[in-house]
Amino acid sequence: MKEHKMSRRNFLKVGAVASAAGLMTAAPVAANAAAPAASTAADEENCFGLFQKKPKYIFLFIGDGMGTAQIQSARFYQGTVTNNGAITEAELSFTQFPEVGSVTTYDSTSFCPDSASTATSIASGKKTESGVINMCPWTRDVPYETIAEKLHKQKGYKVGIVSTVNIDHATPAAFYAHQKTRKNYYQIGVELANSGFEYFAGGEFQKVNGDGTGPNNHEVAAQAGYNVVTTQAGAAALKAGAGKTLIIAENLADGKSMNYAMDAAPGEWQLTNYVRKGIELLDNSNGFFMMVESGKIDWACHANDAAASIHDVIEMHNAVQAAVEFYAQHPDDTLILVTADHETGGLGIGYKTTNYDTFLTNLAHQKMSYAKFDSTYVNNYVKNQTPFETAMQDVKANFGLTLPTDPDAASAGKLLLTDYEVENLRTAYERTLKVGSSSQSKMSQQDYELYGTYIPFSMAICHTINHKSGVDHTTYAHTGAMVNLYARGQGAGKFRGVYDNTEIFHKLAELTDVQ
Repeated sequence: MKEHKMSRRNFLKVGAVASAAGLMTAAPVAANAAAPAASTAADEENCFGLFQKKPKYIFLFIGDGMGTAQIQSARFYQGTVTNNGAITEAELSFTQFPEVGSVTTYDSTSFCPDSASTATSIASGKKTESGVINMCPWTRDVPYETIAEKLHKQKGYKVGIVSTVNIDHATPAAFYAHQKTRKNYYQIGVELANSGFEYFAGGEFQKVNGDGTGPNNHEVAAQAGYNVVTTQAGAAALKAGAGKTLIIAENLADGKSMNYAMDAAPGEWQLTNYVRKGIELLDNSNGFFMMVESGKIDWACHANDAAASIHDVIEMHNAVQAAVEFYAQHPDDTLILVTADHETGGLGIGYKTTNYDTFLTNLAHQKMSYAKFDSTYVNNYVKNQTPFETAMQDVKANFGLTLPTDPDAASAGKLLLTDYEVENLRTAYERTLKVGSSSQSKMSQQDYELYGTYIPFSMAICHTINHKSGVDHTTYAHTGAMVNLYARGQGAGKFRGVYDNTEIFHKLAELTDVQ
C-alpha cells in the first residue's frame, strides 16, 4: 500500500489539510468553546503507527560490554593516517545506521549492573537484581516472559539465540530462561531444551553434566527433539528444514567459550558464520527473531585486553553486515538493532603518557589475546620456572614489547620498553611464578589494582601495550555508563532518543503487536 511509504511529515500535512477542510463545512463554533488541544509528539507517533508495517524479521545484536569507547577504538584502529598526518576513522556496518539512541543500563540494585539483570531488562522490559534472570527482584518468585517467548508463542516467529560465549551464559539465557540466579547453569540448559526455539549456537554449557545424576544438557536437548551438532562440518552441512538445532562450537577456548576473533584459526567459524547459518535455518514467510551476542567483547574488557576487544567488535561488525545483506533483500520487513547490555572495563581513549595523542596502531603488534598467551606460554613458564629474559622473547614476538637490552632494540617496528615498564613487567612476572592469579580477598589493594584476578604477567603486558597505544581502563568489572543503540529497517525510528533499557522490550512489543 502506498500509505506504508508515506513520510510522517507528509502524513501529518495531509491530516492537517483534511482537518481544515472539515472545519470549512462544519457548523460555527461558539466563541467561548474550548480550543482543541494541540497534538503531542506521542499522538503523532501513535497516529503514524497506524500506517506502519510490522517487522517480521528482527535481529537484535548485543555487544556484551560494548560501550561507545569500545566502538570508537575499533573505528580508530581501522582508520587511516595519510602522509601529511591527517587521520580518518573507519565506519562499522552499524555505525552507519540511520537511527541512534542512548540507553541507560542500571538495574534494581546497582548503577554498575551485571549481564543477567541488564539482559533481563532488554528481553522482558522489567528491572531485577544483578545475578537474576527474568525473575522479579527480592522475592524472585514471579517469572517474566521475554520478547522472544512472546513472538514465538503469539506470532509463530521462529527464534534463534547465538553467542560467542557459553550458550547458557547470562545474556543468551535471559531470552529463554527464568532463574533466581544465573549460576543455575544446568537448569538453564534444561530451559533451553524446553523453550522450543528453533536455533541455538555458541559455546559449551557451563555445567553440562549437572550433578551427574541425570542426562547431560546435550542429552536433554536431544530428547526434546534438537539436532545436537558439535562439529563445524556438521554445522556446515545443515540445510533449511533441518528442524530444531543446537550447535556447540567445535573449537572451544577459555571457559569453554568460542575463541576470540584474533585467536581463531584460518577457516574456523566465528560469529558471522553462525549468523549466516541462523538466517538459512530460520528464514520463513511468517517471520523470525534472532538475538546475537558478541560476548567476548565483555570478557576482553574485564581483562583490560584492548586489542582482543577491538577484534571482537570488528567481528561483530561483520556479523551485522550479514544481517544488513538480508535486510537489503527484505527492506520492508526487516528490523536490525545493535546495542549493548552495559559497558565493561571503563575503557578510555587517551592516556597520561600519550597526552593529546593516541597510537592505536601499536595494538597491531599484539598477535593473540591474553587468554591464549596464558594457555600457550605462561602455564609453561610457571611449570618450568622460566627466566624473565627468556619469557620476554615470547612477549616481543607476540606483543612487540622489546627490552632495551635486546639486540633488536634499535630496529624499526618494535615497541621499546622504558626501564620503568621493564621493572613493572619483572615484578608481575615474579608474582606469576610464585603466586599466579588469586582472588581479590587474598590480594593487597595494590596487587588487585595492578592485576585484578588475572595472571599478573599477562595483565602487566596488556596494560603496557594499552598505555603505549593511548588507551586505559578504570576497572575489571562493569560501569554505569550509557550505551548506544543503532537501528535500521522497519520501525527503526522508534529507537532514537534517550531511554531506559527496559524500553527496548516495550518498543519491540509495540512494533510487533504482542501482548
